[in-house]
Amino acid sequence: MSKDVTDVTDLYEEFGDERLPPGQRETSAFPVLSKGPTPDWDPETWTFTVTGAVEDELTFSWDEFQQLPSETHRQDFHCVTGWSKFDCTFTGVPFSELARRAGVIDDIDERRSSGNPTPSGQAVHVMFSALDGYTTDLPLEACLREGVLFAWGHDGDSLPADHGGPLRVVTPHRYAYKGAKWVDGVEFLTAPERGYWERRGYSQTADPWQEERYS
Repeated sequence: MSKDVTDVTDLYEEFGDERLPPGQRETSAFPVLSKGPTPDWDPETWTFTVTGAVEDELTFSWDEFQQLPSETHRQDFHCVTGWSKFDCTFTGVPFSELARRAGVIDDIDERRSSGNPTPSGQAVHVMFSALDGYTTDLPLEACLREGVLFAWGHDGDSLPADHGGPLRVVTPHRYAYKGAKWVDGVEFLTAPERGYWERRGYSQTADPWQEERYS
């Protein structure tokens, strides 16, 4: 686990005047919300796949995924149901690391020096899939922002199963339904598609500071 913590709690300054988005209430609790039961998983058979509009498709076992470069970020968590939890600490693999390995963006050093990842292929959106059948879609540009992690750790411990363990996506600049729990793969898309909640009327863009909760 990374010892250094990157603080991204100030990202709200790009989106609005207040850290707490409109219509949200701050809570010290971390409520559990899911579309269904917590799925079972086996670390011996679990795999993570990267497919679609990529130069190189990837497959990782659980051990292999944990060996990827990781970071720890302090960030805020905004649920579409109206609550926000500040100063969560998540540890995991940056989305940009997988995008680089799949050939979707240029070298990671360019991202760190410029702050702007450079897409190198045809992918424009990303569909996340999960062990429970959940899906959600985000623009590639939104996924490449600092703070978007495939997180396996939370506040110094393993990510609890009911919060998406072994692995979930965290998206501090979007409502949390854009961060799939129990994620087991990503597909890079050449056009947007609707995921589970988006097909049921939730916003495609999900910007908390614009209160983009529903389509």
